[in-house]
Amino acid sequence: MLPVLAVLAVASFAAALALLLSGTAAPIAAVHLTFALGVLPLIFAAIVHFVPVLTRSRTAEARIERLPVAMAGAGLLVVAAFTLPGFFEPGVLGGALAALVLSAYLLVWIRRRARDALGAPHPGLHWYLAAVACLVLALLAVLVGLHWDAQRNALRVFHLHLNTLGFVGLTAVGTLQVLLPTAVGRPDPGAATRLKRDLPLATAGALLVAVGGGWWPPLAWLGLAACLVPLVRLLAAWAARFGRDALQLHGAASSLALAALGLAVLIATGAGHAAGRLSGLDAVFGFVLAFLLPLVTGALGQLLPLWLKPGPQTAWHAQARERLCRYAGLRAAVFVAAGLFVTCGVRVGAWLGAAALCLFIVPLLRVLRQR
Repeated sequence: MLPVLAVLAVASFAAALALLLSGTAAPIAAVHLTFALGVLPLIFAAIVHFVPVLTRSRTAEARIERLPVAMAGAGLLVVAAFTLPGFFEPGVLGGALAALVLSAYLLVWIRRRARDALGAPHPGLHWYLAAVACLVLALLAVLVGLHWDAQRNALRVFHLHLNTLGFVGLTAVGTLQVLLPTAVGRPDPGAATRLKRDLPLATAGALLVAVGGGWWPPLAWLGLAACLVPLVRLLAAWAARFGRDALQLHGAASSLALAALGLAVLIATGAGHAAGRLSGLDAVFGFVLAFLLPLVTGALGQLLPLWLKPGPQTAWHAQARERLCRYAGLRAAVFVAAGLFVTCGVRVGAWLGAAALCLFIVPLLRVLRQR
């Protein structure tokens, strides 16, 4: 199931960029195609995959493994709501309500696994708990906004920031602290300490940005600073621990490191968005290009061969990983540059991002065909 959802995510990115560049659909439809149908189910699948590892427990039950597929169905409803005339209200209501139930179910399952863990669970588990809790709040905001016209716009902004900096951001940063050392091939002894120390600050930052963006802007400025501190600490620790090994022309580590750097730069430029100097929609597409694309392509370069053929690592795994990660550093640098261009209103950045994505899709199709 993980490979299928990975391919769905990449296809969603490609389709969203095609819609944006061609102008054949509203940009908001492309945004929801990326997040609701692409990113959300993939993150759900990754959480279901990693929680048993973090709790040293048995693999997920069959009903839990079906949650990402159900979430893809909810995402499809939401995408249809923004593309089919007359389907907006029922599509958003049905998709958001289904996603809320699924998210609450996943949250309860993570908490149960944390309680039943063999020993103390890995601190990364608490980042997943905080991320899914942010998603629950974001979905509640959608349902409330449908019936409260006076607060609909504020709740929409609240929903947007809790999805990006809250759900996606917390999940990604928590996972990166374990995944990048794996990609480099050397442990990071400080990861557990950073995860414990930085979670309250990162979570508070996401909440402050969401509340400030919706109702009181000064809180958003404080939240941006709170979100930036853990990322700066993380990048500094990686630079000291791994040095140039984390920034090579080839390899998943380069893409993952540049994704974290891209997120830090985007948060710093968020001050311009908070001050009204940058478009909110441009900032969302900048987030997709400068953070999500290097993150997802880097993670898939490292993990997809294992997902396609679980078990002992063979020459095929090494060859597949080498193909997926060839020029990953250069590709990720283009993604980050493209995202910054788009964030600043220079739409040519979307063409750069599309070209870099094609450079990943070609080896991806080759690996899938050989499998």
